[in-house]
Amino acid sequence: MAEAVVKRLVGRKLADVRDEARAREVVRRILAENFQAEEKIDADARTLLMDNAKLIRDSASDYKRLFALVKTKLAKERGFTL
Repeated sequence: MAEAVVKRLVGRKLADVRDEARAREVVRRILAENFQAEEKIDADARTLLMDNAKLIRDSASDYKRLFALVKTKLAKERGFTL
């Protein structure tokens, strides 16, 4: 994936890359950090929902819908774009 990103950036002249291997490594690191941040948001959303499981069950709310709402709210609060 990192290789494809670097090729597109260079091909579209959106970035001046002198060392493609280094650029690929930077893109890999950024992607990994991004995936980890999203996984943390997912885990925090699940925790919030589990902490309120009885309330959710009693209100007959849809878990998937609530998960999406909580995840979106957490991401927005943290400045993270999903």
